[in-house]
Amino acid sequence: MLRAPRASAPPPLFDSPEQEAYLQLWRTYDRLREIDERLFAGHGITAQQYNALRVLKAARPGALSASALGARLVSRAADITRLLDRLEQLGLVQRQRNDRNRRAVEVSITPAGVALVGRLAGAVRRCGREQLGHLDRRSLRQLVELLARARAPHEAGGAAAAWPVRTPTPGRRPPR
Repeated sequence: MLRAPRASAPPPLFDSPEQEAYLQLWRTYDRLREIDERLFAGHGITAQQYNALRVLKAARPGALSASALGARLVSRAADITRLLDRLEQLGLVQRQRNDRNRRAVEVSITPAGVALVGRLAGAVRRCGREQLGHLDRRSLRQLVELLARARAPHEAGGAAAAWPVRTPTPGRRPPR
């Protein structure tokens, strides 16, 4: 009696659950990034440049060193000097030497930079709703907590301290 060959199980799509989670995160980032790239390109800046302006606006009336600014950005700027050069060319930031340490350069946002961040505020909120508005508040909170836990062991000391952390809701455990 002839038997039909056994069908073998299809190969797994991912090498591990960790790889699947990472690749799902990467794909999600790529899809969501497209939305904000369209928004910022319409204003002649990148998402990274907007992020730098947002951080500098929050530091007003003070200024930040380039390294302090870099630590507060959402993603690392491979070349913070070039990012600042472009923003300075656009008249959105200014740099000046620190009076106490002439080697240190401090960066501040200009009135034109403040105005641009203000003009973008509504569009940035709409962009966030387009990206993740289909999720309810509870799901968003869970997502934020899971991402913070996934990122925690990989944050450098200064970067982790510079990144904003929301105080946990009373009665809930903070992310580990």
